[in-house]
Amino acid sequence: MTSNTQRLQFAGHSGATLAARLDLPNGQIRAYALFAHCFTCSKDLAAARRIAADLAREGVAVLRFDFTGLGSSEGEFASTNFTSNVADLLSAADYLRDHFQAPSVLIGHSLGGAAVLAVAKDIPEVRAVATIGAPADAGHVLKNFGTSLEEIERSGEAEVDLAGRKFRVTKQFVEDVRAQRLSEAVAALKKPLLILHSPLDETVAIENATNIFLAARHPKSFVSLDTADHLLTRPEDAAFAAQVISGWLTRYLAADTPQGMAPIEHVRLTETGEGKFQNMAQAGRHRLFADEPAHVGGLDSGPSPYDFLSIALGACTSMTLRLYADHKKLQLGRISVDVSHAKSHASDCEECTESERSSGGRIDRFERVISVDGEVPEDLRGKIAEIAGKCPVHRTLEAVAKIATVVEIRK
Repeated sequence: MTSNTQRLQFAGHSGATLAARLDLPNGQIRAYALFAHCFTCSKDLAAARRIAADLAREGVAVLRFDFTGLGSSEGEFASTNFTSNVADLLSAADYLRDHFQAPSVLIGHSLGGAAVLAVAKDIPEVRAVATIGAPADAGHVLKNFGTSLEEIERSGEAEVDLAGRKFRVTKQFVEDVRAQRLSEAVAALKKPLLILHSPLDETVAIENATNIFLAARHPKSFVSLDTADHLLTRPEDAAFAAQVISGWLTRYLAADTPQGMAPIEHVRLTETGEGKFQNMAQAGRHRLFADEPAHVGGLDSGPSPYDFLSIALGACTSMTLRLYADHKKLQLGRISVDVSHAKSHASDCEECTESERSSGGRIDRFERVISVDGEVPEDLRGKIAEIAGKCPVHRTLEAVAKIATVVEIRK
């Protein structure tokens, strides 16, 4: 959901060149995160892309990379193990520290989750750790080897079929994961931990989440990815995980820097590159999407431009009425405002003046319905529409506004 993705390369633990992508926010960067993918997966897994994109929307830059021997990275997978994955993560953290900023956040999926738990203590800048479908024991991955594990023990190596793909695995990998003591690393973490896991996970059972949670110290949180599979293959499951992580992280990251410079702040809209119309909007400290509905070719990922106008009018109306009621010390129940927008012929506009109706053409018409809970004094009922008409956005929409446009070409 952000078009600002850089393709990068850096040297892994063995000197092999590792392929990476850095998803950058369209705006100020609040922090950098490092994402570790699942066993035999890659940085381009759909769930990894979605999580990185959602964090970028919140101002967090995410580096995701392929471990040695996987995806587009160099090296031999057969020579790698859990310890080498941890070393690759340290290399990635060093790369971020040297070229951008050290990672404040670690996110790991499956065995990548175990890896970030193991490495967190060695990256002092890390402020929070999140895992998705992570095993409580790195040796859990051996359960996926089936009868090939016996051949590895007997012959020193074997070809293992993992999710329809064949990988050469040696005995040193088996011995390495068996030697890991992940529970000790979790107990010594001393960083906020978020554990996401599906109770339907058939690859890494939910009991692993329980064991990690019990081993960890507070602050720690668990969120169930109910109905999801291990790889979060359904877009809605990946989206939910992304939203949970981004929301949870706000407690542990510095406040977002407002868009614009004092004394005048401005709103910035930037195309994301996703879909035809999606824009990332930053207003003050707030980030959100502007888009169009699916039936006109958009992704329906945020309000449309006219929706934002309606939101402005409705919010301003409600705020103006509340300010009036508080100033007059009036008991006014909860206010709701429904706003709809349409293009209509000027001749059909009942609210228009005679000269406006006779001008011809089409005009923008906003219909506003104000609802107030509870009893409203009789003398206040007639005043509500009058006060609503004094809302600044109402006056702006009814007045003739001037728009000054400056075109900048950035090279």
